[in-house]
Amino acid sequence: MLQLSEIWIYPVKSLGGIALQQSRVTDRGLEHDRRWLLVDENDCFITQREHPKLALFQPEIAGDFLRISHKEVQVSIAVPLYPSFLETETSIKVTVWEDVVAAFEVRPEASQWFSEILGFNVRLVYMPDESLRKVEADYSVTPNDVTSFSDGFPFLIIGQSSLDDLNSRMNKALSIRRFRPNFVFSGGKAYEEETWKEFTMGTLSFYGVKPCSRCIMTMVDPETGVLTGKEPLFTLSKYKKVDKKVIFGQNVIAQQQGNLAVGDLVTVQKRI
Repeated sequence: MLQLSEIWIYPVKSLGGIALQQSRVTDRGLEHDRRWLLVDENDCFITQREHPKLALFQPEIAGDFLRISHKEVQVSIAVPLYPSFLETETSIKVTVWEDVVAAFEVRPEASQWFSEILGFNVRLVYMPDESLRKVEADYSVTPNDVTSFSDGFPFLIIGQSSLDDLNSRMNKALSIRRFRPNFVFSGGKAYEEETWKEFTMGTLSFYGVKPCSRCIMTMVDPETGVLTGKEPLFTLSKYKKVDKKVIFGQNVIAQQQGNLAVGDLVTVQKRI
């Protein structure tokens, strides 16, 4: 039996994640997932790839606000969970990989808080509902598939068996937090999610569209914000390399919107 065992969102791209017991699937990912983004002075996205200390920022949902704290700073900030922007406000064109996306600065005080902690100028921006960032056409299921500020797809799923198998090959076991999934499931064989083409979780249908290629971010310790060496990419490269890329997990697109909860059954209809 396959069962949804963990649900994660990462409200601000490349900051800490939030584990949930239930969440809503929207057209561009889980509700609140990667709708916020930090951009540099050129309005280009920043991530833990270049700035591993971003891992030390931890968001939490507090009522109608997203509260963000930092492990080494006493003062936190709170921004509206459902921000609204005046018609007179001008959107910012921000760059995420090859995409240019319309966004709004959340508020200057929040940008200043991040800038002071990081030591360089950044802005905290939000993707409004009107901003539609298309999934790469080669992997989209329909022409209307969109995503948030994620690297490329609305969802990422990883099996607990996959993590267990990796950890059995490692000198030190790693947390699933290294791999930043949205969904973790129990049961089944290691890495079987990479073969899934159509599956359901609870009452909702999903498509598996592309195994996830992994990068240097998996080498950042989420507790300390420090690059820990070559792992886990070194171990994964020995047996999980496809077309010169290390893969771990499956990128996913939802077929419909609705609610999911930990404990929902997972059923695979079609595999590659």
